[in-house]
Amino acid sequence: MTSPICCPRRLGWLLLVLLLSLGLFFQAVAHPMPNSVVLLTMHAHRINAAVQIPLSELQPAFGHAVGDSSAHLVARLGPELRRYLAQHMRLQSPDGRFWAVTVGELGVQETQNPITGPYRELTAQMRLLPPAGADVRQFVLRYDAVIHQVVTHKILVAVRQDWAAGQVADDAEPAQVGVIALDVRNNIISPLAVNLAAGTVWTGFRAMVQLGIRHIAEGIDHLLFLLALLLPAPLLLTKARRWGRFGGVGYSLRRLLFIVTAFTLGHSLTLLLGALGWVRLPGQPVEVLIAVSILVSAVHAVRPLFPGREAWVAAGFGLVHGLAFASTLANLHLEAGPMALSILGFNLGIELMQLFVIALTMPWLLLLARTAAYPVVRIGGAVLAGVASIAWLAERLLGQANPFTLLISRVVPYAPWLLGALALTALVSYWRMRTSAAQNQRAKMG
Repeated sequence: MTSPICCPRRLGWLLLVLLLSLGLFFQAVAHPMPNSVVLLTMHAHRINAAVQIPLSELQPAFGHAVGDSSAHLVARLGPELRRYLAQHMRLQSPDGRFWAVTVGELGVQETQNPITGPYRELTAQMRLLPPAGADVRQFVLRYDAVIHQVVTHKILVAVRQDWAAGQVADDAEPAQVGVIALDVRNNIISPLAVNLAAGTVWTGFRAMVQLGIRHIAEGIDHLLFLLALLLPAPLLLTKARRWGRFGGVGYSLRRLLFIVTAFTLGHSLTLLLGALGWVRLPGQPVEVLIAVSILVSAVHAVRPLFPGREAWVAAGFGLVHGLAFASTLANLHLEAGPMALSILGFNLGIELMQLFVIALTMPWLLLLARTAAYPVVRIGGAVLAGVASIAWLAERLLGQANPFTLLISRVVPYAPWLLGALALTALVSYWRMRTSAAQNQRAKMG
């Protein structure tokens, strides 16, 4: 009788189970040691540092139980933690002078790891102030929290935001500066010399222009509001208060100019006020109102709701859109000078991208407005904008994505192809109109 273990098929299954088990074991054993992170936010005359320390590493170095009491850690040991961090964080300028270090808000973050279980870390906001006249971009960082007791620990130092160097995007990867670790051979913790390249005002300003361009390129809802409002711009109003025939190039361009200018003035005003912190609204109501603005402009494109007053509507809803723009700048927490240039550069980027999209789109709409195909294009575009606005409205009210918003996110990358289809439709429709008119003219002459 053949032994079961000698059966090739069963042997294969046993080997597979063994390999999977070993893989999970080594994955758990080889899980990297948790490290501390220091994220620097550079300003003209100070540095804000966000420090992250794993509680499992902090406990043996700090000398107090922290791993099992993370929920009340700050309330229980806040003063001791601040003293500990201040003692182990020192910065020194090249001339030997030390910086002032202030430990601010503390917190505890928790994430779940499917293999090792919950991972908790202490977060601390620190303010680093150089001595008078010292260069904020050149210093020696002496930071040995945890590592002074846990010799396997490492501290990763990176720059999260640096306006003068053009590093301003929230989703950009932090620029690594270096790693602080124990020098095993000499048994010392070497300080980290930080020598950042000199930033310029022009670099920061240019980065904000690029951020404004990107914000509009990715903010399809802002552009959709404006484009839906421009759909009926080339058309005259009939006596029955319906959209009628093409009003001419001059008429269309004047309405286009009024609408775009009004929207620009509206969002520029609240962008300025919001970025300076003078006007603030919670994010959700602003995003909901933006979706409502698209729905209103879509309905107006089908049937006139406010004929002749499009510029006022564009200015009013522009105020709402500007508050959404302002949140991007307010989150940078810049000083007065960089903030003023950022407002200018960010707004300039918004306008450049906005005008670029309009310049690519409006010539084809003006061409189509002369043809019998325009009602189909206008109503079709309005319906699509309306569906998108309702989908966004549901998502922003309920706080979860839906199939329509997911579909929109997948369609957006194909926007150039949609623009190409619009251009082709305009050219074919205009050619057919001219051909038909020429044939009718020849028939009358014959």
